[in-house]
Amino acid sequence: MLCMRLRRHLPKALVALGLPLVILATTVGLVAPVTVSAAHFAKPIKTWTGIASWYGPGFDGQLTASGQVYDMYGLTAAHAWLPLGSIVRVINPTTGASQLARINDRGPFVDNRELDLSYTLASRLGILEAGTANVRIELLEEPQPRPQIR
Repeated sequence: MLCMRLRRHLPKALVALGLPLVILATTVGLVAPVTVSAAHFAKPIKTWTGIASWYGPGFDGQLTASGQVYDMYGLTAAHAWLPLGSIVRVINPTTGASQLARINDRGPFVDNRELDLSYTLASRLGILEAGTANVRIELLEEPQPRPQIR
């Protein structure tokens, strides 16, 4: 009797358990363009220090210089001259916290500032309250130029 019940309910149970696994398996490769992994970065291309600030709610949802919509919760930053799409590691030497960011915007437009960080980056680096902080910046990757199609 128990075997009969199991046979009837097993397909439903498999669907109930299997469907989330199928969804997870098919969406694992779909990541936001600002998600990066530190695993494959070896040595920085260039390292320097500067003052970082952050920008958030007033800019959330607006277009960035790269054409992406600014997401204050993303892991992005603005820089004056780094190629858009570059990957940098930002380190707060005071706390030791570090985060990877993709450069997708231009700025900051305030003298003596090197980076404008998203709200999330600033929060993770511990600079929200102060608004600015001295940081170390490591350029890890520059985007590859796309071939011209004629």
